[in-house]
Amino acid sequence: MSFLRQLFGPSREEIWRQLSGEIGAQYVEGGFWKGDKVQIQHGQWTVTLDTYTVSHSDGKTSHSVTYTRLRAPYVNQDGFRFTIYRKSIFSDFGKFFVMQDVEVGYPEFDEAFVIKGNDESKLRALFANDRIRQLIEMQPSIHLTVKDDEGWFGSKFPEGVDELCFQVIGVITDIERLKSLYYLFAETLNHLCHIGSAYEDDSKLEL
Repeated sequence: MSFLRQLFGPSREEIWRQLSGEIGAQYVEGGFWKGDKVQIQHGQWTVTLDTYTVSHSDGKTSHSVTYTRLRAPYVNQDGFRFTIYRKSIFSDFGKFFVMQDVEVGYPEFDEAFVIKGNDESKLRALFANDRIRQLIEMQPSIHLTVKDDEGWFGSKFPEGVDELCFQVIGVITDIERLKSLYYLFAETLNHLCHIGSAYEDDSKLEL
């Protein structure tokens, strides 16, 4: 065992390869321009786990921030979109001025998270799923949202295709947490179908 492995533990690649084997996913090696990723098929949907780095500069100093993300494009039947993240002093401050926090009817859950969406009845129907709430509550930090596309430098989605997206700062190497995130995506996509907000169709979009 190498000194660095003893000092820092298994690498991201080791953990992600182990994850791939345990959940039946594919570990895809990246090249010069793209990093490695994990992809797994759930029904007609492809869930992709990877990292990306954003560089910031104020003209004098610069630094980079790396994020872990999971993404799954899907055919959005009715245009329902939502965002959920844990509350903090900053989220409460923002909510007071510009954000509308929808309560979905579970007091402890509503107290712990900021929940937003464009259809309150669909939000309540989505988070009525006990398993989804439990999997979200297991995450120490979470930002889960439905996106229309990935902006200027990301993928452009076909008409009617949106993306379920999770991202947090840092590189996640906790294999149990990664598994729970995959289960969260699988359960959320299934339930979006159940409430009429997703089709079990191939989005024809590769990430």
